[in-house]
Amino acid sequence: MQKIMSLVVSIVPGILLLLLFSCNHHLTTSSTSRSKSTSEILGNQKYLAISYSGYRHLSRDTQPSIAELKEDIKLLSAMGIKLLKTYNVQFAEAGNILKAITEIKKENPDFEMYVMLGAWIDCKNAWTASPVHSQESDKNSGEIERVIVLANQYPDIVKMITVGNEAMVKWASGYFVEPDIILNWVNHLQDLKKKGGLHKEIWITSSDNFASWGGGGSEYHVEALNKLIKAVDFISMHTYPMLDTHYNPDFWGVRMEEENMSDKKKIDAAMIRARNYAIAQYDGVVKYMKSTHVEKPIHIGETGWASVSNEQYGDTGSRAVDEYKSALYFKAMRKWTNEKGMSCFYFEAFDEQWKNAANPSDSENHFGLINLAGQAKYAIWDMVDAGVFKGLERDGKPITKTYGGSLDSLMKNVKVPPTEMEIKDRKKSGKNY
Repeated sequence: MQKIMSLVVSIVPGILLLLLFSCNHHLTTSSTSRSKSTSEILGNQKYLAISYSGYRHLSRDTQPSIAELKEDIKLLSAMGIKLLKTYNVQFAEAGNILKAITEIKKENPDFEMYVMLGAWIDCKNAWTASPVHSQESDKNSGEIERVIVLANQYPDIVKMITVGNEAMVKWASGYFVEPDIILNWVNHLQDLKKKGGLHKEIWITSSDNFASWGGGGSEYHVEALNKLIKAVDFISMHTYPMLDTHYNPDFWGVRMEEENMSDKKKIDAAMIRARNYAIAQYDGVVKYMKSTHVEKPIHIGETGWASVSNEQYGDTGSRAVDEYKSALYFKAMRKWTNEKGMSCFYFEAFDEQWKNAANPSDSENHFGLINLAGQAKYAIWDMVDAGVFKGLERDGKPITKTYGGSLDSLMKNVKVPPTEMEIKDRKKSGKNY
């Protein structure tokens, strides 16, 4: 970690920009009378959250235009979404999202959309053969500087900053950092708030896997994490039962006592266990947080369930992925988090194809609620029926239903999970699904 003096030097280039934006901050004070505070937004069912990237092409080299972002933002608003999570400011996209929201607000002063602005954090030599996880990338200071500038430029929209995304979890072997690196940046932003360098209403966190927040195992139970839990304004934790249908499938599958059920009931029972698995991971984070003698709000920074997979989650793997199961999970998680008074930054709004451009059927390309053809997946067919997308388009296409709206056609692609015995036999052979 850089020493404090070098940290200060690293942000000097942004000081002039901060001063320039201070005028804008004062000018926007009168326009933020309708802007909600963070405490009013987080956990509020009227301000549903989602993870959002607007990339539509095979590479992030093609940035979404302001017009495309405005299309998406209006669609999300129609769905009841009023809080977006972004991931980095190294590309133009995040800044353009804020510009797009601002333009819509000028068209409609009653329009509301808020942002949890992400700063991407890497270790030294990230994405090489020799990452150094105890040291950070030289690029991190610039990322933090850009986040500060945007947060000060758009105080009526940016209500939260997240330092890193899955930046501490050890399976992110190409780039993860030790918790003290995240802690130092969180402390830096908290100090900036105290000194007036950030607006006082902004909340600071890091968005990471449940294990990284202490819910996974003793390897994460380090003093730097304890200090981080004290330093953040809230915990943003991730949970992905879908991934563990392959990596840790004990909760998955069809139980012996369920084998005489109908296929639909077998699937429904497995998905209830998936939801309960996510809740158990949340409970683990709560337990660890309380062991540090801290009480902080916890929100779901990411969770989701893909609709397509031709690898370990698909028909030849754990048979977890299709539109029916993803819809059950989406509705179950929305219901649970709403009842708990938590925000859930559901992953994600729209399918993206750049994540694995070489394999169009990779699950990473198919977590969206709306696909690249402008079709609403089964999870939100009811919104199409209710007319919430009336008059709205994506890429010149109205929002229609997948499978032509035929549930019978959809269910032909839905597979029953493996039996409990199949899973046990697979594990004995040293393989997971």
